[in-house]
Amino acid sequence: MNSVKYKESLYEVRDVENLRELIDGSVERFSQRPAFMVKDKTKGKFVSISYKKMQEDIRSLGTSLINLGLRGRKIAVIGENSYYWAISYFAIANGVGVVVPIDRELKEKEVANLLKRAEVSAVIYSKKMKKVMDEVLEDRELRKTLTYPIQMDLSDDEDGRISLRRLLSHGMDLLDNGDRKYLDVEVDSDALAVLLFTSGTTGLAKGVMLSHRNIVSNTVNMSKYVKIIDGGVGLSVLPMHHTYEMSCHVITGLYQGMSIAICEGLKYIQKNLVEAQVNVMLAVPLIFEMMHKKIFSKAKESGKDKTLRRMMNISRKFKLYNKGNITRRLFSNVHNVTGGKISQFIAGGAAINPQVIEDYEAMGFPIFQGYGMTECSPIIAVNKDRYSKAAAAGLPLPGTEVKIYNPDEKGIGEIICRGPSVMLGYYRDDDATREALRNGWLHTGDYGYFDQDGFLYVSGRKKSVIITKNGKNIFPEEVEFYLTESEYIEEALVHGIDGLRNDDVIIKAEIFPNYPLFENENPEVSEEYIEEKIGEIIEKINDTVPKYKRIKRYYIRKMEFEKTTTKKIKRYLDTNLNEGERL
Repeated sequence: MNSVKYKESLYEVRDVENLRELIDGSVERFSQRPAFMVKDKTKGKFVSISYKKMQEDIRSLGTSLINLGLRGRKIAVIGENSYYWAISYFAIANGVGVVVPIDRELKEKEVANLLKRAEVSAVIYSKKMKKVMDEVLEDRELRKTLTYPIQMDLSDDEDGRISLRRLLSHGMDLLDNGDRKYLDVEVDSDALAVLLFTSGTTGLAKGVMLSHRNIVSNTVNMSKYVKIIDGGVGLSVLPMHHTYEMSCHVITGLYQGMSIAICEGLKYIQKNLVEAQVNVMLAVPLIFEMMHKKIFSKAKESGKDKTLRRMMNISRKFKLYNKGNITRRLFSNVHNVTGGKISQFIAGGAAINPQVIEDYEAMGFPIFQGYGMTECSPIIAVNKDRYSKAAAAGLPLPGTEVKIYNPDEKGIGEIICRGPSVMLGYYRDDDATREALRNGWLHTGDYGYFDQDGFLYVSGRKKSVIITKNGKNIFPEEVEFYLTESEYIEEALVHGIDGLRNDDVIIKAEIFPNYPLFENENPEVSEEYIEEKIGEIIEKINDTVPKYKRIKRYYIRKMEFEKTTTKKIKRYLDTNLNEGERL
């Protein structure tokens, strides 16, 4: 359903002050519902963990951690998505101290540096992180403060490592014997609860300080725009250490009574969608775009791609996606592949191609996107689930003021916002905090504008914008969008370099072709043909854009770009001409 009649509508919500109140309130309402669904490898199916059991485990772990002397301390959590990861997060934040989520894909040295910067006293980690943590914990300086290494999967304490399972069992015994140290803690809703390090190298990563109120206000206000189907199941795909997944999916899902199914890994998404009968999936654009490409490549293989496009055009023309389950029946083959239960796809973390959203909607998959950043817990704007625009980042979140700072003649300027979700500041970095927070307004570093209906659009990053000598602004994201519209280009990265013939800035594109597509068309395809094809695509783009936006240099990559754990390309500037670069 996507209709302007829902423009002013808001869903009813319940107010909460902190994460403990959020969890306890959900347990009261959804006690016996599954809070989490975890794949049992031996049984080969998902097994459920109730809201009541989740609360018991949170309280048991919290009680044990306090009895270890960790009250008021910082405790890191690192590992792949899991039930233990989630309850560790809540146990720490809801009465022990400050939780510090760490990216599990960082190298040993980076992990050690972040643990030292955060001054953690304990770290809870998964079995898969044991090798990394063994090396990290050899750092003598770190071990002066980090005295409790806790491993999630150990059945009992071993070689100086503490078993999380033993802590759960011991905490339950303490509770049964009347220990109320954890239960009686008064949670300060405005104090630091979560310390999150932004993506980037260790030297550049900033420690974002969020309070309970920051996070729960984001959850409550987001829930005024987006309602999860009652008793729905969400597939947890993105890493929980990232605030996008933890706040927008896990915390919001638990607030609304959803079950969180832990995905086994990116290659198992389609399988898990079917097995867990998933209704909701939140992901980055790359995942939805990959799924989108797979749908059309399979249709092409079976000779049904033209029929699929024709049916989608009919769906758009008559807005069949607003007419009950008609599209589910028309596109039943596609829906069956995803389990046949999808009620919402939510994209975020980066801009998604609007055409992808329109295609999904035409096939009966409600999909919309939002925009935010860790510093705002994270949502700043999001489309309503019943009123959205494919190209828009969304409408400002209720309670969050959003403005365009110093707009140009087109209305484009820096996006700034203020409200209860804006961070406390950067950890031990007053200069960065003063730069980001000015007179109560968070300066996002993103450029954007509003349309006549109040929808926010994001043009690109302030730091990556290319400025020509005559003052023209070029957003790399816009040029990258044009490039990746072609099915022959998998990924692209655009930046400005000094021209060889004059001193003005020119646009350079680094391109990772869709090699499988080229090889499917011709198994013996040559590099020369690929270069020629990419050159033709660039020429067509250059014919449709202003002269200052034309791509003047390009380089074809053999390897895909390095990415963050949320699948964003790590931007870098390379002002040298590469071998093999084309003019």
